[in-house]
Amino acid sequence: MSDPIEPSTSSSSTKDPALLIHPRREPFEHGLLPIPKLIFTDPTQTLIPLKQKLIEQSSSHRVNSAAISEVLQISIDHARLVLDTLASVLQSESDPLLKSKPDVVDEVGADVNDLVLFLYIQSYKKLLPRTHKDSAAVADVWPSTSAFDGYLSALSPLQLVRSNSRRFVPSQADEEAHQLSYLQKHLANIVSLLAEPVEGEGEESLVLTMEKFEHLGFLFYFGDKGSEGYHLGQYAPFFANSDPDMPAVPVPAAQVHDWVLQNIVSSLENISERISPKENGPPSSSDQDVPMADACTSTNKGSMSVRGPSFIEGISKSSLIKQASDLKGSSVKVLNCHDSVIYILAPLRYATVYGCSDATIVLGAVGKAVRIEHCERVHVITAAKRICIANCRECMFFLGVNQRPLIVGDNHKLQVAPYNTFYGQLEEHMNEVGIDATINRWNEPLALGVVDPHDSLSHPAGVSDAQAESGSHLDPEQFTNFLIPNWYGGESEGSTKDNPFPLPDIYVASQQRNQNNLGEVKQLLREAPLEENRKRELSTALHVYFKDWLYASGNIRQLYCLQGE
Repeated sequence: MSDPIEPSTSSSSTKDPALLIHPRREPFEHGLLPIPKLIFTDPTQTLIPLKQKLIEQSSSHRVNSAAISEVLQISIDHARLVLDTLASVLQSESDPLLKSKPDVVDEVGADVNDLVLFLYIQSYKKLLPRTHKDSAAVADVWPSTSAFDGYLSALSPLQLVRSNSRRFVPSQADEEAHQLSYLQKHLANIVSLLAEPVEGEGEESLVLTMEKFEHLGFLFYFGDKGSEGYHLGQYAPFFANSDPDMPAVPVPAAQVHDWVLQNIVSSLENISERISPKENGPPSSSDQDVPMADACTSTNKGSMSVRGPSFIEGISKSSLIKQASDLKGSSVKVLNCHDSVIYILAPLRYATVYGCSDATIVLGAVGKAVRIEHCERVHVITAAKRICIANCRECMFFLGVNQRPLIVGDNHKLQVAPYNTFYGQLEEHMNEVGIDATINRWNEPLALGVVDPHDSLSHPAGVSDAQAESGSHLDPEQFTNFLIPNWYGGESEGSTKDNPFPLPDIYVASQQRNQNNLGEVKQLLREAPLEENRKRELSTALHVYFKDWLYASGNIRQLYCLQGE
């Protein structure tokens, strides 16, 4: 290696957060696919020749799903999934793949350099969960019996995720350190995949052009504004003062490796310093993993960070609404919420729902990806570019999605249905994040394997890598529209007056029948030959039954929250 370059941060006591390197969380959280042929025991030795084969497929160094299928020896459906998944986690908003309509994605294709980095990190293993900070509260919720089968399943996804000493989702800092450590270990191989030899000097003299160096932005970013922040080249001393009108001189790969490595070490030290005080004392207000107490619509609790996602955690037996003005970033994580209704009515890039039960969760418009994992008896309503469902049980998904829903892991009794709600600014939010209401592939789920090779959790005995259980279509007779209350008036007003996703004819017909039946019942009640006192008694009885239903269903909480306003 060449002489080391001074890292971009000084002593540990004076580190500027804006000068620290971070891993891009999106590829690790939304970009891992449990397709065995994409997981290589020796990624470098395998990917270098594969990269050359991919380059040979196109003079523009961009490849479509047919080329990916041929070179990687996977089905065309899986190749298209690779292309769509890569697009959902790319860092460069200027990449033409992100701006492509679904019918021209294959014409545009993926940049080979981004693709090989995407394939390389398929070898990543997720961090083992940590012990939950409130084990007693979790124990109060679980285990529980199933409304479907009346007994406790041995394959309960929430029990599985907590099977080892009541473990739960790792903190943001723990995950960031784990991802940085993985990148630190594999950095030499990653740099070599982007490098090229100097003409006439052989393989021993590898260099990176500025353009190739920027592809490292798929895995890293600097600063505290999130991964949609600045280009790496703005921070690299060897490219910082490049003339935009003149191509920058390629830099030795060893020099790039040393510079990135030193920045990783500096960031790991900073994370260690932030975590250490918390191990012996209460979490500070800046902790990115703060639990939320019981909340109502009038509360504004949460753990938010300019750089990281907004958290909604630990909501129990409550209703909660978050609008765009309540969120600091463009990503949201809903964690460990139970027996509640949660509305997140905002344009988002990414959303994750993890470890929830007996809840209804409405996600506004999600332009990149949604991941629902380890949930039980949860109803999710979302308009999104794509969704991945993993290790869930007895959940229902009302979807307006532009790509096929991906179902992976150990799932049981899932149901999918078309999108069934709206709020005033929905179409505005969909346009902002690039969701097309004319395309809804809710009824085309794609199931991959039961066992996720990226997951370090143990799997139930006897579970083989069979195809995951897919989702059945909700009976049209059971389909109903979901009404989102207008709590805040002004901010919620907008141009959307109805569900923007067209319903399939069979669901429209069912809705029309139900509407007609309701109209007939109302007419019969109005025309019933009853005396006035009998009509009042009937009206009172109907109100009593309705009140009983509100209490039995838990919806009475929403009325209490509305009154709290």
